[in-house]
Amino acid sequence: MADRTPDIDTSTPHSARVWNHWLGGKDNYQVDRELSARFSEVFPEIGDLARTSRYFLARAVRYLAGEAGIRQFLDIGTGLPTADNTHEIAQRVAPESRVVYVDNDPLVLAHARALLTSTPEGVTTYVASDLHDPEAILRAAAETLDLSRPVALTLMQTVGHVQDYDEARSILGRLLNALPPGSYLALNDSVDTHEENAAATDRYNASGAVPYILRSPAAIAGFFEGLDLVDPGVVPLAQWRPDVADGDDATNAAAYGGIGRKR
Repeated sequence: MADRTPDIDTSTPHSARVWNHWLGGKDNYQVDRELSARFSEVFPEIGDLARTSRYFLARAVRYLAGEAGIRQFLDIGTGLPTADNTHEIAQRVAPESRVVYVDNDPLVLAHARALLTSTPEGVTTYVASDLHDPEAILRAAAETLDLSRPVALTLMQTVGHVQDYDEARSILGRLLNALPPGSYLALNDSVDTHEENAAATDRYNASGAVPYILRSPAAIAGFFEGLDLVDPGVVPLAQWRPDVADGDDATNAAAYGGIGRKR
């Protein structure tokens, strides 16, 4: 990890900071807030979708650390720290859990260093790297995780930043190929079948930010090919093992997610 936080570009919106604004956070800049507002004009429920994605992450990590018995997590595209981050959820279930966060935004790096603190029994580290270079991610993660033992690979609203579908599948394949049987993929992403979200995403992609590609529910399911899906499969987020408190979410069809186990 570098000793100095790289310069933060405040002239171009960044997805982690825009997402932070949708979640009601303060770790963003004027350019991010302006894009957030333009997006919300077309898809007013985007804040609900952001929260639904966080709830899905919480349920997924509780399942992985609890029922599945996973003790190692590689969280790529973690975004800015907020309530109930991956390590907090996992370490509440199993304090010895080891978590590696990966993101490429300098602001995320600065906040991760300050806020992503582990339990004494576990480990939490941060890797500044890009999803397009899975081998670099794996090399850095191997300094904290034992890649000969099962790992939960989590990517929440992240793979859409890889514009080519075949490349996205190749990246996920390279990551999973480095992990042993018994490892898991937990993933969610927005889909192109929700008209308001699709129109708002077109506006987002025209802003100068790194484009985000919406895909069909079938394409999202394709990321899990070769894995054993955990019930109920790849479904709208609020339908994946919902907690009673989650209730009905009118925006749940805007994003799909699931968990798959490597044989």
